[in-house]
Amino acid sequence: MSGRTGITTRRTGVAAIAAAAFFAVPASTFAAACKQEQAVYADRDGAYELRFVPLNSPSAAASNQFKVSALKTSVVMDGYVMPSEDPVRAIGILMFNCPEGDATGADLDACTVWQGAVYGIDADGEMDNLQPEGAAAAEKLVLPGLGPAIRESSAWGEGKAVVAPWDVLTFKECAT
Repeated sequence: MSGRTGITTRRTGVAAIAAAAFFAVPASTFAAACKQEQAVYADRDGAYELRFVPLNSPSAAASNQFKVSALKTSVVMDGYVMPSEDPVRAIGILMFNCPEGDATGADLDACTVWQGAVYGIDADGEMDNLQPEGAAAAEKLVLPGLGPAIRESSAWGEGKAVVAPWDVLTFKECAT
């Protein structure tokens, strides 16, 4: 009977070592293997998820497209990242409940939740403009002023978002 216990213990030990090795792999290893258009990020409080989606258009003016969900609510905001010049920046815009089709400038202003620079931080901690689709996913994203902007937007309130996210989002997974 003791021989059988030893075999079971050894198998459990091997499984535990394999599991520990898998879970000990830094998230940066997974982020580097993921393309930006498949990357999913989360805020530090687990209240928001930012999920990139492919643009599916080589002629698009945007360099990235994403959706931000306020978890445990029905709030889903649409976002785009576009390159700008002088100085070169990756500029993001996040919108909520924008009208379909033709919209006036006033309509777009009313549904814009946040607008600003989008920075990516790599595994070495270096910060740069968010890279376009096809590049390796950033380890972290920085969207300065995102939390306060959501709090002041139409996405905030009863039945909507009630927790403001931190401005830094961390790589969570690679969507397939």
